Amino acid sequence: MKPLAGKVALVAGATRGAGRGIAAELGAAGATVYVTGRSIAGRPSEIGRAETIEETAALVSELGGEGIAVRVDHLVPQEVEALAARIKAEQGAVDILVNDIWGGEHLFEWNKPVWAHNLENGLRLLRLAVETHLITAHHMLPLLIARPGGLLVEVTDGTAEYNAGHYRLSVFYDLAKTSAIRMAWGHAKDLAPHGATAVAITPGWMRSEQMLDNYKVSEANWRDATKISPHFIISESPRFVGRAVAALAADPDRARWNGQSLSSGGLAKAYGFTDVDGSRPDCWRYMIEVQEAGKPADATGYR
Repeated sequence: MKPLAGKVALVAGATRGAGRGIAAELGAAGATVYVTGRSIAGRPSEIGRAETIEETAALVSELGGEGIAVRVDHLVPQEVEALAARIKAEQGAVDILVNDIWGGEHLFEWNKPVWAHNLENGLRLLRLAVETHLITAHHMLPLLIARPGGLLVEVTDGTAEYNAGHYRLSVFYDLAKTSAIRMAWGHAKDLAPHGATAVAITPGWMRSEQMLDNYKVSEANWRDATKISPHFIISESPRFVGRAVAALAADPDRARWNGQSLSSGGLAKAYGFTDVDGSRPDCWRYMIEVQEAGKPADATGYR
């Protein structure tokens, strides 16, 4: 079954992590997926990772969609404008826009107040996390409303409820991730009259390529990392949030979510999909009820 056959998606920031997982699952559902980022073969981005957008596009096609890689720096309005013009010429419109641009992992400093945090790095982080999303929305949302039923997804870290009660250990990081939630809420107001929907979505503790490297494990043996960090037992693959976005995009009644802050675990309950291992990790509930409650690591009842 290809519920998104004939649909056109743009996943902005699809080089790795959640962006790659989302692009992959949109492709598995049959969509044509434009994948953008700064990392291409022979030209890595500033964080120096090996992943490329060409690899993501190939994965999309391998899974049954059509992957199209386009190198774009979403901080450069002219490059995003050119991307919009290309997609309009080739497809006429966009049905699904995923704003997952980030690349700020190397810039934030945990547990440092603003006066102790490197200012240049903090401001760069905000540009990558907020300004890029606004530039992309400015140029791409006209294509999203060109035909009814469009879906905008702002990818973040943490639900609105969780972030409202938890300081994310750095003013810069906290502001970046909360801003995406508010942007989705604001875009929802603007898009609703045009028959389009906007949501914010967060994965849980995601086993991104960088996270796996940090723990010196692979997706095949990720459970070995629980010896170092026991609560990693609640972690999820990037494909889990991808399946959440694909389920939203395929739902004819997705407007009921308009403006809301959603999570991969919460949507798994609503739509019935699972992670690649057949489980349904509910990270944000686990974080509060187990990890922050000081209980021993145990995902029973949470995946």
